[in-house]
Amino acid sequence: MCGRFAMDETVDELITEFVIVTGEQPENWTPDWRNSFNIKPTQHVATVFESARDGAAPVRRLEGARWSLLPSWAREEKLKYPTFNARSETAASKPTFKSSVVSKRAIIPARGYFEWKTVGKTKTPFFVRDPDHSLAFAGLYSWWRASPDDDWMLTATILTRQAEGPLAEIHDRTPVTLPAHMRDVWLDATVSGDQQLVDAAVDTSRQVELDLYEVAPIGRDADGPELIEPVKPLF
Repeated sequence: MCGRFAMDETVDELITEFVIVTGEQPENWTPDWRNSFNIKPTQHVATVFESARDGAAPVRRLEGARWSLLPSWAREEKLKYPTFNARSETAASKPTFKSSVVSKRAIIPARGYFEWKTVGKTKTPFFVRDPDHSLAFAGLYSWWRASPDDDWMLTATILTRQAEGPLAEIHDRTPVTLPAHMRDVWLDATVSGDQQLVDAAVDTSRQVELDLYEVAPIGRDADGPELIEPVKPLF
């Protein structure tokens, strides 16, 4: 599961790696998201994806997306079930996500994410990260609008898989985090995605070595780099 995560300047560097290939962003372009150490569902997050129109070559794009996917057929913005995460085991068959698996795959960059370990009634927050690199979450996106008179809104979700090793001691789910060699494959708009592609992403995500450490309790509206500071020295 991934219900809170962090973006900061190191994530901006990762974003540059994605978009510098095409150079599509205008010189004075202003992103429609903000760096934050406490990002929550329905807030805007940086989202990288490829799209092609009228047979043209795919173009890599970087936009802000509402973190909670809304399928194009949804009648209302508020669904009866959460869609900020999508289970990798069923995403290719679930009506909410299956068309996005086919042709609307994305990457959501992050510094790391928070997870809570529950023992009895006590919940202890941990921060999960790659100490050397920013993370690239495998995601899905969809364009949605309430009516034909409204503007289209970009929405996105983060794929999750079964947690393993030390992560499983905190929570049974973890985001699908892509290693560098899988990122272009996942984004490739010329590839029709299916469960086999999702499974390949899950398999390669096991190559990304993550560590975790306990952090202080996190207020709902708290923000700042202190949120990802360990409560005790790591070494």
